[in-house]
Amino acid sequence: MPVSRFSISLEDELLKALDLFVTENNFPNRSQAMRHLIEKNIVEKKWLCNNIVAGAVVMIYNHHTKEILAKLNRIQHDYFEVILSSLHFHLNHDMCLEIIALKGKAKILTELSDKLIAIKGIKHGKLIMSKTD
Repeated sequence: MPVSRFSISLEDELLKALDLFVTENNFPNRSQAMRHLIEKNIVEKKWLCNNIVAGAVVMIYNHHTKEILAKLNRIQHDYFEVILSSLHFHLNHDMCLEIIALKGKAKILTELSDKLIAIKGIKHGKLIMSKTD
């Protein structure tokens, strides 16, 4: 893909923030950081437009929590049309990691993840989405 070069002007404070972002995220240079930020903005706009996206819900929970598995199953069955696959890992005797791969309209994926993450006993949950085109 051809690359175009251009210059931008930034206030010193904003440039320092960009350099910190480059360092903290291990980008090789400012250009890579800017590409990342622009792409992130494009992807997030696609979510707002309710385009088709791919993603994953990542959750950590204690499987001993009352009825947590039944609640997770019930919600997932309600959204079977957007669930591609799920992986379940036993982290230790009590804690589990579940990753659910998804593809569908951004609004539906967000709705599903909000319901899953809100279940009592979910210690941590996060939805990650990206454009599919």
